[in-house]
Amino acid sequence: MSDEHNTASISKGVSFGMGAGALWGLVFLAPELARDFSPLQLTIGRYFFYGVFSALLIWPQRQIFARIKRREWFALIWLSLAGNTLYYILLSSAVQLGGIAMTSLVIGFLPVAVTIIGSRDRGAVPLQRLAPSLLLCVGGAICIGWQALVLPASGSVKTQLAALLCAIGALVSWTSYAVGNQRWLIRLDDVSAQQWNLLTGIVTGAQALLLIPLTMAFSHGHHDELTWLRFIGISMGVATFASIVGNTLWNRMSQILPLTLVGQMILFETLFALIYGFVWEQRLPTVPETVAFMFVVTSVFSCITAHQKRLSIVLTPQS
Repeated sequence: MSDEHNTASISKGVSFGMGAGALWGLVFLAPELARDFSPLQLTIGRYFFYGVFSALLIWPQRQIFARIKRREWFALIWLSLAGNTLYYILLSSAVQLGGIAMTSLVIGFLPVAVTIIGSRDRGAVPLQRLAPSLLLCVGGAICIGWQALVLPASGSVKTQLAALLCAIGALVSWTSYAVGNQRWLIRLDDVSAQQWNLLTGIVTGAQALLLIPLTMAFSHGHHDELTWLRFIGISMGVATFASIVGNTLWNRMSQILPLTLVGQMILFETLFALIYGFVWEQRLPTVPETVAFMFVVTSVFSCITAHQKRLSIVLTPQS
């Protein structure tokens, strides 16, 4: 494979990753736009419509079900739980209990975790060559959560500990999804990235339905019709842009880039989430946030550079 082909493949994969991050960043606005609803309700709303839209979109291609065996269905159940249902519940709970900054600090280590795991793959770029990128990533994560660290903790120690545990749980959950999903996408030759995403959506939608009795048992308060309509609109929007389109872009990227570079693409979600947050709060970034932006961008470019010479060994482009 030529260097020109390698460079084009990297650019294409990074573009997909950036697009996925831009759409996933919208997810962090949903709790702000629907404050009257709990994390469990937001999870059910988003993934119910993800399942409905996925079923409608995959129906013309329903012959795909004949090619999905029991092993693949079990994988879809696990991936849907780790990357969608459980992750979003844990993430939303961490934000409510400990705040966005603390949660961002913990989740910001996702690229480090995924890249370290990916470095063990055959032909992967060794960790010593990725060290500058990883250090920049850690620096960006620390800057993002710096204000949470210097401010006095709000709430009891028990609440802060619960928030930290939820954030760490979300970190572990999505790391396992990112690694497992990339492995399956490479293994499935006769299933496209979009089809795999739609199948994941159907399974995630089913999991959302199973959570409805739980939220009915613990839900308190009543909402008027306008509040419900806003909630439905937000859920449909997040399902369409973040889950349907964003996940498809992520899957296409996962088929093109090696896992050590896939991990770095997660930084774009944090980056765009911060941008949307600044627009929503109508303010400019603080000094630590500005430095974090610089770290994030430099980290991604550093990781891309480290892959230039080794990409022909580990790259598996899909047309």
